[in-house]
Amino acid sequence: MLTLSSGPPSRRQFLRAGGLGVAGVTLPALLWNEARADTAARPKSVIYVVLSGGPSQIDTWDPKPDAPDEYRGPFGTIPTRLTGVRLCEHFPMQAQLLDRATVLNGVRSVENDHYLSEVYTGLPRSAGNRPAFGSVASKLLGARASLPAYVSLHRVEGFDRFDYERPYYAGSQHAPFRPFGDALDDLRPVHSPAALDDRRALLAGLDRMRRELDATGQAAALDRFQARALELVTSPRARDAFDLSKEPKRNVERYGRGKYTHQTVKSIVYDWDVKPFILARRLVEAGVRVVTVQVESWDHHSGPESDIFLSYRHCLPALDRSVWALVTDLEERGLLDDVLVVVLGEFGRTPKIAQPGPGREHWADAGSAILFGGGLKVGQVVGRTDARAERSVSGTMTFQNVVGTIYHVLGIDPNTTLPDFGGRPTYLLDHGRPIAELV
Repeated sequence: MLTLSSGPPSRRQFLRAGGLGVAGVTLPALLWNEARADTAARPKSVIYVVLSGGPSQIDTWDPKPDAPDEYRGPFGTIPTRLTGVRLCEHFPMQAQLLDRATVLNGVRSVENDHYLSEVYTGLPRSAGNRPAFGSVASKLLGARASLPAYVSLHRVEGFDRFDYERPYYAGSQHAPFRPFGDALDDLRPVHSPAALDDRRALLAGLDRMRRELDATGQAAALDRFQARALELVTSPRARDAFDLSKEPKRNVERYGRGKYTHQTVKSIVYDWDVKPFILARRLVEAGVRVVTVQVESWDHHSGPESDIFLSYRHCLPALDRSVWALVTDLEERGLLDDVLVVVLGEFGRTPKIAQPGPGREHWADAGSAILFGGGLKVGQVVGRTDARAERSVSGTMTFQNVVGTIYHVLGIDPNTTLPDFGGRPTYLLDHGRPIAELV
């Protein structure tokens, strides 16, 4: 139980009541820019689905049915709603959505390892510590209603050096809110007299603080955004957005079920988790500007226990259905033009199949991605690779261009600068022109 002394609540007590202190993001800071939000018109949002580990381009969105067997793999291809465009046979549902999508082929990454700085900032580690694009959006655009601007559905424990969604010099108040563990405990409705007393005592303490400050003429010392932070603690809007029990069972079921095997140990099988896809839709519907999702286990190397194609027979249909359901759900709610859905990995895989396994290794020269909605020009394939999906033959397209396109959708000029830790103005991207065919 949260206890309060006879005086005003301490900062520690305030954070504990908000349930955000453990998450590393203070609740008042999350709401800092909310006053600037434009509630008259619905702003754009982004759902960013990262297939962590790197999916194979040639087995998904850039198949090469005429390539030699040692490149092509065992999967067939299927027609789509775009004339002459084919996808992997395990993507029949996305094939029916391709007139509302853009496939990017030949996306080149600088890194060739599992450092996701490019994925979340557009820039490799050699560019220094840059803020994640969600943190930039939080800083420059602010939040709407009583929800944070940037939510990550990727769980990290403590200070994780592999956490690439950091705000750096954008400011710690613009770190992503992660709805795990204690972070959401106090967003739940109170069910006991003790918990209700906690809330009442906190409010009473704040009232005492206000009266005391008013009496001394120092009311401005109480940050108005701290007072508003209580809205997230008590707001039904905030609670409902994170509460999957509010989602109709029929809608949950259409996001799919299924299993998928471990990326390197084919005997290990997991349940496919659709909850992040559904939660992402609920959050953007409620007004969150950026929601990121990480779908693990796409790192299919060669090895005696590996079989990339066995794994793909499980996980590609599951991914296909979840992506289809997410896009269809947004479309049925009239949100698809206002929400950009991006699905990608940090790089592709070697077009030539590696043995033993079979497996595919890291390949930075030609990854693929698929984008839906967001008001972009859809119904097309942008970028073309050679006959074996090894390299782009249509020019260079990088993660800077992908993130630059996201900034364009959100209404952020990629040429904007932010002062770094030394106070030097630093561009959001070094070469971040949006992808011309999309805008």
